[in-house]
Amino acid sequence: MTAWTPDELATFGASDEIEITSLRSDGTPRAFTTIWIVRLGDDLYVRSAYGPENGWYRRAKAAAAGAIRVGDRQRDAAFEEPGDEATEALDAAYHAKYDRYGPRIVGTVVSEEAAGATLRVIPR
Repeated sequence: MTAWTPDELATFGASDEIEITSLRSDGTPRAFTTIWIVRLGDDLYVRSAYGPENGWYRRAKAAAAGAIRVGDRQRDAAFEEPGDEATEALDAAYHAKYDRYGPRIVGTVVSEEAAGATLRVIPR
């Protein structure tokens, strides 16, 4: 299994926003969508602020592959659902990184609905 480099973890994990795309069935990428990202140890995670019905989330979950980018830095990625054991740690990571935006905004990514729409981003 491929691992994130320390530089990739720092770049993607520290960014307030990244862009994410998934692959169509023919292997071509869809348009990028801007989202928040958090880092837990050597792993990166994204959540759908609007729950599992959000289009980018449904497509990324179904395709299980795509890419993430920040500026001119891009990396192919796979997407998988994490176990429930990461929920509390992810909530804490989202709070630590994004609480400055206020409870109404952060609440969209730490809700029970958003927790059920979480993907671990794995380099490929």
